[in-house]
Amino acid sequence: MTTLKLKTLLGDYDNTRALKSGVLVPKLFEFDFADVKTPNRAFKRVVRNLEFDVAELALVTFLQAKAYGKPLTLMPAVVGAGRFQHHCLVYNAERPRVTVAQLQGKRIGIRAHAQTTVTWVRGVLADDYGVSLRDIDWVTFEDGHLAEFPDPPGFIRAPEGRSAVDMLLAGELDAAIIGTDLPDDPRLKPVLPDPHEAAKAWSTRHQMLPINHMMAIDVKLCRERPDVVREIYSVLQESKAMAPNKSSAIDLTPFGIEPNRRALEVLIRNSYEQGLIPRAYAVDELFEEFTRLI
Repeated sequence: MTTLKLKTLLGDYDNTRALKSGVLVPKLFEFDFADVKTPNRAFKRVVRNLEFDVAELALVTFLQAKAYGKPLTLMPAVVGAGRFQHHCLVYNAERPRVTVAQLQGKRIGIRAHAQTTVTWVRGVLADDYGVSLRDIDWVTFEDGHLAEFPDPPGFIRAPEGRSAVDMLLAGELDAAIIGTDLPDDPRLKPVLPDPHEAAKAWSTRHQMLPINHMMAIDVKLCRERPDVVREIYSVLQESKAMAPNKSSAIDLTPFGIEPNRRALEVLIRNSYEQGLIPRAYAVDELFEEFTRLI
């Protein structure tokens, strides 16, 4: 019998290592892992070309995919550790200090308007610091993952070939939101005061940690092979259980709808208020096709 192979996009993380290395082998299928070093660079392929049966996907990208009727459902499996975001808004310390109160009218670089990290940080600025997001000149460096969602009017596209760090250090940006690409450069200082302490207080207040990526599944696979989809979820859980034990009071890769509900509620609200989705979805709507199988 021919083995079912699932075209899969999945990054290399502690909680996926057992699967990616072949230590943990599914029984009903094989993962056909795409040769992609940085998964977020393939997210356009997930939602534009519908290339994958199983794919790691940024949460804001999934919300927009749902809005535009893409045949994907979300699986409540966080891959890649959740992380605090407050430190991601930085300015160039070789120039005059930029404070939260001075952000109105400033040029802030962001990789893309609908990036999940950007959405989290803008939500913090609006909710906790009263920043009017409309009064900022947003400078984008690339299109969003969804072809149907271009930059809104008034956004500025950076010159081709430039990066947020380059423009920040050259004085062409006042600040930038930079996620995992944030370099260890002493010239780049956080705009938010005491960002790590502020992030911990924010997390305590909201009783959750910001999460960025979950697994998305082709709806057709859910309907035709529910047994396979159940095993995908099971082996992801097993792989997480086999990850190196790291002492942390917070689960950085929570599985299940309830452990992720609060984070998703906040992110959905932020996405709606920032004009990224047409309505604020209920959390359970995101998992409808998946939960029918459990």
